[in-house]
Amino acid sequence: MTNQEILAQFGPREAMEYDVVVVGGGPGGLATAIRLKQLAAEKGTDVSVVVLEKGSEPGAHILSGAIMDPIAMNELFPDWKAMGAPLNQPVTDDAMVFLGEKTGFRTPKFFLPECFHNHGNYIVSLGAVTRWMAQQAENLGVEIFPGFAAAEVLYNDDESVKGVATGNLGVGKDGEPGENFQIGMELHGKYTIFAEGARGHLGKQIIAKYQLDEGKDPQTYGLGIKELWEIDPARHQPGFVMHTAGWPMDSSTYGGSFLYHMEDNKVALGFITGLDYANPYLSPFEEFQRWKTHPNIRYYFEGQEQGLKPAKRLGYGARAITAGGLLSLPKTVFPGGALVGCDAGYLNVSRIKGSHTAIKTGMLAAEAAYEAVIGGRQHDELSAYPQAFEKSWLYTELNKSRNFKAWFKKGLTVGTLMTGVEQYVLKGNVPWTLRRDKPDHAYLKPAAECQPIAYPKPDGKLTFDRLSSVFISNTNHEEQQPAHLTLKDASIPVAINLAKYAGPEARYCPTGVYEFVKNEDNTDRLQINAQNCVHCKTCDIKDPTQNIVWVTPEGGGGPNYAGM
Repeated sequence: MTNQEILAQFGPREAMEYDVVVVGGGPGGLATAIRLKQLAAEKGTDVSVVVLEKGSEPGAHILSGAIMDPIAMNELFPDWKAMGAPLNQPVTDDAMVFLGEKTGFRTPKFFLPECFHNHGNYIVSLGAVTRWMAQQAENLGVEIFPGFAAAEVLYNDDESVKGVATGNLGVGKDGEPGENFQIGMELHGKYTIFAEGARGHLGKQIIAKYQLDEGKDPQTYGLGIKELWEIDPARHQPGFVMHTAGWPMDSSTYGGSFLYHMEDNKVALGFITGLDYANPYLSPFEEFQRWKTHPNIRYYFEGQEQGLKPAKRLGYGARAITAGGLLSLPKTVFPGGALVGCDAGYLNVSRIKGSHTAIKTGMLAAEAAYEAVIGGRQHDELSAYPQAFEKSWLYTELNKSRNFKAWFKKGLTVGTLMTGVEQYVLKGNVPWTLRRDKPDHAYLKPAAECQPIAYPKPDGKLTFDRLSSVFISNTNHEEQQPAHLTLKDASIPVAINLAKYAGPEARYCPTGVYEFVKNEDNTDRLQINAQNCVHCKTCDIKDPTQNIVWVTPEGGGGPNYAGM
């Protein structure tokens, strides 16, 4: 049954009215809700706010490196330290290392541009920070609905956003309501703030409907893959931050890594691959596993022959991040709402940081929405939000690094040199702007023009396969629901993607969702293992034919990250 048919048979849906509806319970969405309630308390007014979170709890789907610049948290909660915010491990040392296959060169500190300096920042579990922010929001009177996925944007007759509807529950694989069927509910707001993270399902629709990206560079993305390890105390350096560039990537492919020493002998490590890569044989997951075998990296995880205890892998996850910066930033307001955080694309890729930008933009959107609601307005454009952004420290920060990704698209050597010139020599006062004109999927070359890449087999100690990795992400979806990874045309994966591009979806997915298997008559078909999906959105971004569309699964499904 279509959604329209379900509504005709089981509707109408129950509707709940709020002043502001927030879609997404990450740092950006929670900062929006918190700031609204703070303003209401300061001025003796009442504003009703609800936050919808598709994860089983706030923080369940949150994945980031993460180093947090506390600048925005200082503004949101000046006394966050006394309040117990889990920013526990300050950065104590920074290293930028350029890798060859067996070599490593650490850049002298006095040559590091400002964007690579992390003094005053904290190594955090962003999931833990998000859970703490959710508790503060509830203490202020924000309603949070975890396990409820916003599946549909609702519009008024004048085409302004009215709110959202949550997905139906208990629909079978055949699309028919089952015995435990529950129809979704509607949440109406005077304003609806979308804070879904990178490549948000509804944010993508909003951008297209209102043509918010007209005149902007196409958004570009990276796929971040992360593991959490516990290592021997002898190899642990609390607060040490290392980033690497170079091997195993070739010089023309954008990518890099991080290794962050957290508290309690924990190390967060990960690899970011620019999704504008050209070779369809490239596998971001395999590149990450291969990177760990470099002598400068594996040092931290080995040493049993010296009597050190074996390192233990605790967690795994993956998530796309926005990398286009200021030049790819769409118009962030539309009739009835706004985009904040990575749903808009505010991440500063030169710093590999997006949590402080998400919190700040959430605060700015909240301030604009509060004034509008108190002024008796609804469903119009919150123009005060982008105006405030352009006057903020965040605009200045993003403007300084606007060319970062474009330079690295010209190769590692050019990217490194010009980033140094712009950030170190010119101090961000850059008189030129580089533009992009193609989305990431358009960079993929036919397989016939590329070299296959031979990746080493995992050893099960330092390097692993996809299935054992997704297992420790605690990912689960209700098995009987319709697949949330949909195809516009079921023939395209074999007829075009496999025939022309050697089936890249089997390699770019970091959890083994897509695999090409043989039918009984020896023909090929694409098998979609939707149960494995960690909601990273890579397929929605990188599919060369843009035939794969990620839609919202039942709320509560997906990963349940712990400590990540």
